[in-house]
Amino acid sequence: MAFKDLLMVLTTYPDPTPVAELAQGVDFAAAIGAKISAVACEVEFRIPGSVVGNLLNVPALAAAESRKSSTNALALLTTFQQAAEKREVFHERRSETCLISEVADVLVEHARLRDLTIVPVGEGDYVDVGDWYVEQIVFGSGRPTLITPKPASHRGALTLNTAVVAWDFSRPAARAIADAIPILAMAKRVYVVTVTGDKAINTRRSGAELAKHLAIHGVEVTLDTTNAAGRSIGDTLDSYVASREADLLVMGAYGHSRIRDFILGGATKSMLARPPLPIFLSH
Repeated sequence: MAFKDLLMVLTTYPDPTPVAELAQGVDFAAAIGAKISAVACEVEFRIPGSVVGNLLNVPALAAAESRKSSTNALALLTTFQQAAEKREVFHERRSETCLISEVADVLVEHARLRDLTIVPVGEGDYVDVGDWYVEQIVFGSGRPTLITPKPASHRGALTLNTAVVAWDFSRPAARAIADAIPILAMAKRVYVVTVTGDKAINTRRSGAELAKHLAIHGVEVTLDTTNAAGRSIGDTLDSYVASREADLLVMGAYGHSRIRDFILGGATKSMLARPPLPIFLSH
């Protein structure tokens, strides 16, 4: 099934999603001919009344932070609309008002009604700020997630020339490949890489069988391996995608307690804190 209905989540608090990262989502929708909706949560802060709180003027501070979030939401959605109109992409803008503790649930509800959710990740803010809702989108939406990096860390506009699939014969990897087939079919080159020298891969099947399956869907792949050689899987994949000048990495998401731990059961925090390229995740 082709991706026809995309969602992009926009952060309004404490810092807004950078405009350059917002544009990547619109570019991606244009590249695959999909509709894209952007949702921004206007965060409310409700402070219980107390003598100490009133003395410190906490309600006024909370109101100021709420206004900051609302201002960011309006600016982001306006910029999104302008970018979509410029690229002539069918689009929709959505604004929600909720408590900061409700943001994750609201975004997951939206994500469940879309084919794919795009999460722009600014340098360093994924682990520090973003993981409180991104993890729930990845594991709670039941839909694939595309994490897009800070543009300066990639090569500019998102393209689909070369895709790399991280394959270890696991259930999450199989789910990711199945979900990503519509995108893989659009790529000019697809490498299916298995990291060796790290963990035992128990299977009676071969990579050639996966290649045969993907070929039925019109996806021709090159099978490859890369040795971890004492490195983490995250660092190994980082080096591999760089060597292939990849535009997209497709990976299975493992359900560990923290998002920085779930990639293939051992990728490092830096892979998602500073993703080297767009990462397509499925659980």
